[in-house]
Amino acid sequence: QVEVVESGGGLVQAGGSLRLSCAASGPPFISYTMAWFRQTPGKERELVAATSKTGGTTNYADSVKGRFTLARDGVKNTMYLQMNSLKPEDTAVYYCAARTFSRVAVLPADYEYWGQGTQVTVSS
Repeated sequence: QVEVVESGGGLVQAGGSLRLSCAASGPPFISYTMAWFRQTPGKERELVAATSKTGGTTNYADSVKGRFTLARDGVKNTMYLQMNSLKPEDTAVYYCAARTFSRVAVLPADYEYWGQGTQVTVSS
């Protein structure tokens, strides 16, 4: 089974940028549909962006469209989330997730493998 580890979180001012990384180890990276989710205290985990096994299809939450970009690198077995024009409401723990099925799913329950999360804090 795949193991995924997030990195790149931190504190940034509103309007700034961060790039999150999700390093995968185990079976071939292309075997998995990948996604980024985020969660704040007291709220359900929500989809940020999800991509197909080849990266040919990527879906974004409406709240991040035009600001965030998901990319996956099959050579480095790493997925990235470039976050620009950050807002205080983007503050959350960001999670990398993977699933073996091909459908680009949007619900947390559809993903089998999870990282430990990385904190992103955007100050106003």
